[in-house]
Amino acid sequence: MARRFAQEGALVRVVDLNEKDAVAAAQEITATGACATAHFCDVGNQRSVTEVFHKVATQKAIGILVNCAGISHIGKLESTTEADFDRIFAVNVKGTYNCMYAAIESMKANGGGAIVNMASIAATAGLADRFAYSMSKGAVLSMTLSVARDYLPHRIRCNCISPARVHTAFVDGYLKKNYPGREKEMLQKLSETQPIGRMADPKEVAALALFLCSDEAAFITGTDYPIDGGFFNLHG
Repeated sequence: MARRFAQEGALVRVVDLNEKDAVAAAQEITATGACATAHFCDVGNQRSVTEVFHKVATQKAIGILVNCAGISHIGKLESTTEADFDRIFAVNVKGTYNCMYAAIESMKANGGGAIVNMASIAATAGLADRFAYSMSKGAVLSMTLSVARDYLPHRIRCNCISPARVHTAFVDGYLKKNYPGREKEMLQKLSETQPIGRMADPKEVAALALFLCSDEAAFITGTDYPIDGGFFNLHG
């Protein structure tokens, strides 16, 4: 996928609270021949986001924005503290808002663009013990539809992706912390909750994001794309 960006002469900006991870991701992209830069940014802080986005937009207009910063929380209403709620809201909701807010003027000036927000099946499915997380992803879905409608005249498309379980480092860390010695067993158990029999690979989600940002998806806006291994339709 990075090679495709290289062929098109794109400049990828990796924005992350963990600057070390941002640099590593940028290096991985540049190793394919594409151009990438890394930037420290706290997406929950509007000033931090605005400063970074203004800096990169003066170098080259922003044409694509992928909002994938996010954190999780396990708990129902009564076990979700105000601090838990605020923490999830600051990153998952306010972070998505801040980045779109900071990018939209550059996209308008550039004659259009594409935004992809990372939602979740939790946005539209009643998942157990995911009160705050589901709230945040429902907000991401709603913001996606609103932005898609409001910026049609500016040729800015906005879609979101709703993954089911994805096998990431976060999952491995969660299993190691909560099920020491049983990681393999629990990974299999969680994988089997997906009708397809496994979790998604991050590259599969990335491939969908790449498509939605491409010219091939020029007729697609205001749409939520579940990538769920059959979770919604194939149980039973």
